[in-house]
Amino acid sequence: MAGVEVRGLCKAYGPVKALDDVSLVFEDGEFFALLGPSGSGKTTLLRAVAGFASLDAGEIMVGGEPIHNLPAHRRDLGMVFQNFALFPHMTVFENVAFGLSVRGEPSDEIARRVAAILELVRLSGMTERRPRQLSGGQQQRVALARALVTRPRVLLLDEPLGALDRRLRQQMQIELRQIQREVGITAIFVTHDQEEALTLSDRIALINDGKLVQVGTPHEVYERPATVFAAGFLGDANLFNGQVAGPGRITGKGFGALGTEGHLPAQGATAIVAVRPEKIELVPPNTPVDAGVNRIPGTVKQVVYSGNSVTYIVATEGRDLTVFAQNRAAEVNDPGTAVVAVFSPRHSVVVQP
Repeated sequence: MAGVEVRGLCKAYGPVKALDDVSLVFEDGEFFALLGPSGSGKTTLLRAVAGFASLDAGEIMVGGEPIHNLPAHRRDLGMVFQNFALFPHMTVFENVAFGLSVRGEPSDEIARRVAAILELVRLSGMTERRPRQLSGGQQQRVALARALVTRPRVLLLDEPLGALDRRLRQQMQIELRQIQREVGITAIFVTHDQEEALTLSDRIALINDGKLVQVGTPHEVYERPATVFAAGFLGDANLFNGQVAGPGRITGKGFGALGTEGHLPAQGATAIVAVRPEKIELVPPNTPVDAGVNRIPGTVKQVVYSGNSVTYIVATEGRDLTVFAQNRAAEVNDPGTAVVAVFSPRHSVVVQP
């Protein structure tokens, strides 16, 4: 097992910069998600580590050793693809054993290691089945077993759950994380699914237009987004554009004064504050609230009932606010109801454009 470090990675396809001076450290044994929209550069980064994409500049280190000049088959990395890439004419045993056979391992050693890895992924009784006889989740486990049986130093996963339906994908998220922890391997995981990244990862790198936008734990990246893009891509956010009126306060059209505990620029400068929809509470007008709490009056414009939660669109002066509420109340605020949106300054995050 080993950690991975990439330094100054650059890759261009004509005028498009797929990777623009990207540097990252993937710690030994952590599950690290590369998150971003389509075309952001996350898959190019993974393929560069795997050896499937050449670089214009930069270095890749695994366990402190440079590998960027090595061909893919000599990098000692395991890869799981979105479409599983199983051999349809081979049995489960033969698929998993393929990498060991290519390496010339003795047959008894192959049998022992394949049996051990199939037990780990709970497929011990399916050695003679072919891929078409397996469910999507079982095929995914075979692909994972094939990647792990050679004991790679790092596991690379290119949207491996994208071909599964939602329910199965959620189940496989739990199983994948459990297997990764049992093996203790460093895993680098590409996804465009925000919920998946939050659920699986020790840390997340948010990538856009070939650049790193933010790196941190799921809690850090979600609760304290660094930019407007980060706030909007990883979840939903209400944005307030205004001018700095003093320490911890901005003013703007439609919301008057807004308090924040975030770091603001100098007085008079423009600033943007993001507030997550679930951090806002709707209360009736004239409801007493603690001093310093932000208050914005409005009217319920739209209600989306989702069973365990309710989403409100609230019309205020100059903007609509999105508010998420857990379905705890006996009644739902109907459209046309006058309300006040209240939220704490600590949930008002200053973000960069």
